[in-house]
Amino acid sequence: MTHRILLAAASSLALAACATGPDYVARPATPTQAAPFLSAGDPGLVTAAPADAHWWRLYQDPVLDRLVGDALAANTDIRVAVARLAKARAALREVRGAREPQVGVGGGAQYGRPGSDGMAGERDLQLGAGLEVAYEVDLFGRVSRGVEAARGDVAASAADADAVRVAVVAETARAYADAASAAERMAVAEHIVSLLDRSLKLTERRHSVGLATGLDTARIAALRDQRRADVPALAAQRQAALFRLATLTGRAPAELPPEAGARGETLRLDRPIPVGDGAGLLARRPDIRAAERRLASATARIGVATADLYPRITLGGSLAAGGNGLGSLLGNPVGWLVGPLINWTANRSAARARVAGAEADSQAALATFDGTVLTALQETETALSNYARSLERRRALKDASDQAEAAARITRARQREGQIDSLELLDSERTAADAAAALSEADARITQAQVDLFRALGGGWQSAAADGAPRR
Repeated sequence: MTHRILLAAASSLALAACATGPDYVARPATPTQAAPFLSAGDPGLVTAAPADAHWWRLYQDPVLDRLVGDALAANTDIRVAVARLAKARAALREVRGAREPQVGVGGGAQYGRPGSDGMAGERDLQLGAGLEVAYEVDLFGRVSRGVEAARGDVAASAADADAVRVAVVAETARAYADAASAAERMAVAEHIVSLLDRSLKLTERRHSVGLATGLDTARIAALRDQRRADVPALAAQRQAALFRLATLTGRAPAELPPEAGARGETLRLDRPIPVGDGAGLLARRPDIRAAERRLASATARIGVATADLYPRITLGGSLAAGGNGLGSLLGNPVGWLVGPLINWTANRSAARARVAGAEADSQAALATFDGTVLTALQETETALSNYARSLERRRALKDASDQAEAAARITRARQREGQIDSLELLDSERTAADAAAALSEADARITQAQVDLFRALGGGWQSAAADGAPRR
């Protein structure tokens, strides 16, 4: 009869339970943009189509695809993020455990002389065993709000892991592109050195017949050696990029496959970049999702703190048995107790301070969410603007390089005919060399601007486990 009364009381209290604190209904309003971005620029460069989650495939480079798959599968930063997600899930399971009855089993044995009334030399074995059961009635939502907060932490950790994947994919593509760009710039530098070698030989022949001076020869040789010095620096940049690529894919530098450094030309796109719009960006960016889930978690913790202002009710019961020896333990009747336990903290000022602290944390989480949204829009607009300006700069440098190379060809021909002196040839060669090097560097910057844009768009994490190519 007693246990029926206890169950009925628990049911009544559970039905009457209400969660304290504010309810988190939906994410706050954001300054979404349904129209194309302000810095979208030339329609031929970007499109309003939804951003591609697997954007690196737009380069149509199978080696890059495999390296990205390796990074998603083995990168150490991703492994750390996944471990933190597993820890958050374990914490959620622990919080959920507060909804279940808490069962404790205990037992003990003591052997010795019972006391002054016992006979000399007599020894007794005292045995005891007990079972305790306690269940917290979540009348004011302390446990349910705790579970709600833990779920928010799990979702935020999952979004954090996605953000790490976005960064790792972008840096993997950047390292691969940097190695390829450095190789192309090395080829350009070596070509410039070859052209200057030919000019030097021509000047030396003219000097041998008295048509040029030793100063003319020295000037051409100095320019040739200056450009030759660019090659080792570019080779070092290429090696550094390959070493970064090895680390990003979870390898030692010596373990990077040879095909990772085989590309000798800069990555280029043959199609406009799909960027979507502001609304799609805010729904896709993992850092925004993480900030929104942390706001939900902070809101739930206001309820956890508020519940401490009210009584905490626990229903419990216990069974106990004891006696001298095993026979006495099994033969004696078992004692039992059942009843509710009410705890109510008298220091309400401390509880109210915790509520105020939780509310302040919620306000900070809201400000962080708003700042994350604004930062995402700013990063994307900046990346779009930089990409458009990089392309404009490249077009201007291409025109300048073409004109400088044409002028250098004319100058070489006129020098062979004896119409100009070596100083004019030197100026022409220097201008052409500078223009060619600047154009090669501009191509590398365009690829970097593309990677920055893809990273700002926030793609590159969906179905990461399925898309991770096996390592070879």
